[in-house]
Amino acid sequence: MVPFLSNLRQSLSRLLIVLPVLAVLWISSPAQAAAWDAEILTVPSDPEGTAVTFSEQQVKAGRKVFNTSCGTCHAGGITKTNQNVGLDPETLALATPSRDNIASLVDYLQDPTSYDGEYSIADLHPSMRSRDLYPAMRDLTDEDLELMSAYILVAPKVLGQEWGGGKIYF
Repeated sequence: MVPFLSNLRQSLSRLLIVLPVLAVLWISSPAQAAAWDAEILTVPSDPEGTAVTFSEQQVKAGRKVFNTSCGTCHAGGITKTNQNVGLDPETLALATPSRDNIASLVDYLQDPTSYDGEYSIADLHPSMRSRDLYPAMRDLTDEDLELMSAYILVAPKVLGQEWGGGKIYF
């Protein structure tokens, strides 16, 4: 009876090791990849609405840059310092100028202005202009800013209401 229990214990140990691997494989299966189609990966490039399609790898790279550079204050598309202004599509579209396209988000990341566009907030918000104050911005390239912007615009298509949902989801 003891060898049986020992074998059972070994089998369960192996199963506990294999299950997470299987979960990762299942999550990244072709069915998951199909969800990242061209429609989801296509976002407005400029205020005129010219579309640009990013690859899944580019959006994931943008997510990594976003999490490293902006995630402390904007985890999940919220704004911890001002709950009234998030990174959801509606809020971005209603900003002045609107920030619902790649060019406008890159412009904001280079030299941010208040939500109404009236004055610079570069001393308060991390940006390329204030990178001497914000180390997370120092090594970012224009490509990094574009990939981060792509992630910000693709995330609500993938996450839905969770992006910018605040305390409900986090």
